[in-house]
Formats: sequence, C-alpha cells, structure tokens
Amino acid sequence: MKAHVGDKLVIMSRHLDEAVQEGEIIEVHGEDGTPPYLVHWSEGEHEGLIFPGPDAKIVPGRQASTA
Repeated sequence: MKAHVGDKLVIMSRHLDEAVQEGEIIEVHGEDGTPPYLVHWSEGEHEGLIFPGPDAKIVPGRQASTA
C-alpha cells in the first residue's frame, strides 16, 4: 500500500452495524509512500497514526476531492 499526503484513507466496516471510516492522510511516515500514515479523521475531528489493514483502501487526492 502506497499513499501521498492529501490522499483519502477509507476503512471498510467489518460488521453491518459499523460505519465506514474516512480520513485525509496528512503525513506519510514510511519510505516511498508506505505506512504508517498520520490521518485526520472526518468523524470526531481527531488525528491518529495508523498502519492500515486489508480492509483499507487509498483514494488518490484528486479522486477524493471529486467523489
């Protein structure tokens, strides 16, 4: 998984009653765009350092702004 600052991180829920989590990547700490990422989450207005799992996907910044 590789990302850039400004890309959107989307984590799909594992259960029907859980919401999808979305946030903007504000820092990339790994080499060549690899995790961990510092993400500003859209819900709750907080930030967190994350190593995304298999339930996560990256939406490039240009696509994220038009979606």
